[in-house]
Amino acid sequence: MKILVTGAAGFIGSHTAEFFANEGHQVYGIDNFSSYYNPALKKLNLADVEKAGVTFIEADIISNLKEKLPTDFDYVFHFAAQPGISATTSLEEYVQNNIFATQNLLDWVKETSPNLKLFVNIATSSIYGKEATLPETALPKPVSFYGTTKLAAEQLALGEQRAGKLNACSLRLYSVYGPRERPEKLYTKLIKSIYDQTEFPLFEGSEKHSRSFTYVGDIVKGMAAVIGKERKINGEIINIGSDVEYTTQQGIELIEKIIGLKAKIKVTPPRPGDQLRTTALIDKARKLLSYEPETSFEVGLEKQVDWYREKFL
Repeated sequence: MKILVTGAAGFIGSHTAEFFANEGHQVYGIDNFSSYYNPALKKLNLADVEKAGVTFIEADIISNLKEKLPTDFDYVFHFAAQPGISATTSLEEYVQNNIFATQNLLDWVKETSPNLKLFVNIATSSIYGKEATLPETALPKPVSFYGTTKLAAEQLALGEQRAGKLNACSLRLYSVYGPRERPEKLYTKLIKSIYDQTEFPLFEGSEKHSRSFTYVGDIVKGMAAVIGKERKINGEIINIGSDVEYTTQQGIELIEKIIGLKAKIKVTPPRPGDQLRTTALIDKARKLLSYEPETSFEVGLEKQVDWYREKFL
């Protein structure tokens, strides 16, 4: 199969592109090396991606893709986005990178891949709002620019499907962690602070927040499961995650146990738009994709610590 992965130098996109290449597919990856975080970290990911046989092209999906990319893809996995809940990221950036960029990609795909089997939009549990403990049929109530614009991107893709212009589905991911996790996210930041013996900023009250922390390898299995199932999942929204909850405090304690050192916690003001609880209801994923997360939380965190040690110590 000929597969395009956007955001292929990022956290989850890099793992997905690498997996499909190792499975023998013809994989193209694109990324624009946004300055949201240090591009050098993405280039570390890219080294592994290219080693697996992925053809990488530096490109921005908001610009003219015709000049950059080949045509006639069988599958597109759209990870590229303005990520996270950040007070320093403007609404304009979220709208540009999550809404306009997605529509530009959709328009390009319709024109250049008329036989596309499936456009896979990668969405987020942030679409649900503060309590992401709901089935896919629930009314979305996002409370952040990120969740709102990702909902819009999802509906752009599904709108093209409803109009009969392409096959598409949307996968809503839950609190992904593991090797290559972005530097501003919880566990990479925590691991770094412990090894550097610096203060770890913890948003007030967030130690009680509950999450469906999902190992990136289990997320990739969800990506792989859509291949060949386009008729079954065309037009569907599907939660992909773990249905086991842990608090942020439990995660911190596991990292401290794995490393053998205590974190220096510094409590900071609460973050607006943060989710209080997420629990992935994955009955639909089990039914349609035979999806089942397998990696325990502690094993996944051990793998993340091992990755950090290998790359940065």
